[in-house]
Amino acid sequence: MEKQELRAVGSLAAVFSVRLLGLFMIYPVFADYARQLSGATPFKIGLALGIYGLSQGLLQIPFGLLSDRVGRKPMIVLGLILFGAGSAVAALSSTIDGVIVGRVLQGSGAVGSVILALVADLTAEDRRTQAMAVVGVSIGGAFMFALITGPLLAGLIGVPGIFWSMVGLALVGIWITAFVVPRPLVLAVHRDAETVPSLLKSIAAEPELRRLDFGVFALHAMLTASFLRVPALLRSSLHIDSHHQWIVYLPVLLCSVAILVPAIIVAEKYRRMKTVFIVSVAALALSQCLFLAGTGAFVVIAAITLFFAGFNVMEATLPSLVTKTAPPAAKGTAAGIFSTSQFLGIFVGGIVGGSILEKLGGNAVFVASLGLCILWLLLAATMKQPSYLTTRFIRIADDRSFDAAALVAGLRRVPGVAEAVVVSEERLVYLKVDSRTYDAALAQAAVAAA
Repeated sequence: MEKQELRAVGSLAAVFSVRLLGLFMIYPVFADYARQLSGATPFKIGLALGIYGLSQGLLQIPFGLLSDRVGRKPMIVLGLILFGAGSAVAALSSTIDGVIVGRVLQGSGAVGSVILALVADLTAEDRRTQAMAVVGVSIGGAFMFALITGPLLAGLIGVPGIFWSMVGLALVGIWITAFVVPRPLVLAVHRDAETVPSLLKSIAAEPELRRLDFGVFALHAMLTASFLRVPALLRSSLHIDSHHQWIVYLPVLLCSVAILVPAIIVAEKYRRMKTVFIVSVAALALSQCLFLAGTGAFVVIAAITLFFAGFNVMEATLPSLVTKTAPPAAKGTAAGIFSTSQFLGIFVGGIVGGSILEKLGGNAVFVASLGLCILWLLLAATMKQPSYLTTRFIRIADDRSFDAAALVAGLRRVPGVAEAVVVSEERLVYLKVDSRTYDAALAQAAVAAA
């Protein structure tokens, strides 16, 4: 990437990360803290933990669409203001209902889709995949860092202090957006990075994409539900309070990363994606079985390690599969539905997990997660083999007229090209190609010939 693109991508990844860092820091410590709040019940604790996913999921696509009209930066700043305001409300609340209101406000700052659209505005088409990968890695890093720093900060400044730190992170994000992120010269709709409303119905009906949407829904529902129960399990089995549980999470997450890297190499380089996918879902199911049996320290640590190993592999492979599966000119729409499914999973995991915990007890949460995982495993076993195709772009010069039908026909004869879509108003060709056999020079020649 060029220097200006690196600045844009790095600063936007930082904005994305500081927000997610704040949201995830309370996961390991919230259940213990919330029990002390006035009016707290297991159901309301689960609701407070997961409800930000509801407002986030419902507003993610509208925020992105509105940014096409009013600008990316204003919408990002608005979202961060809402996130900061919600954090302040949660910090000041002594009741569980007040924290729930704060969490709704936090989630209403749904700027993820806007940030990705701005990344697309500020990067060239042929470098956009790299840019999105940088943002993706920063998100994963923020999640793992948050699970370690959350307990540490809770011990130093308490959970209200963590909420106040989120206000500070929101201000940092606003400063980065205003003074570091470059301003795009032109706002444009990028079908590879943004939701196109006219494509929502057809993409939502695509069976293979629906499997992936269910997968990310189940993954984050299990994550949220687990954090209603796992801190108490660590406390009873290892005699570690929530403020010191980072001692467990740190080696577990390092171990999960050590598993993640070879798993991704096997999945992508050796084209064993479906095998890695099924094994990871099976690992998640086995972790729930171990949680159910978890009376000893070794069993509980093994369960957490298996869970995060499976979780991190899925968190990396699911977006990749969405990219491979979606039509070339609808990748952004598929990603928008996928992201909405993820946040709705967080909401359902919190509210259903809290309800089950209140009515049936702690082990029932793991039984429900196991049932969800078994259903996911059945869907994964019947999924089609991934295509291992990647997206490429060819821009059509503004001063050239062209025959779209002839262009598509010519491109389909190029080695490695599986799909070709011409979007005339963008003067852009979207390709799905097999990178092992794709001939970029012939593709450029086909565009020139048309």
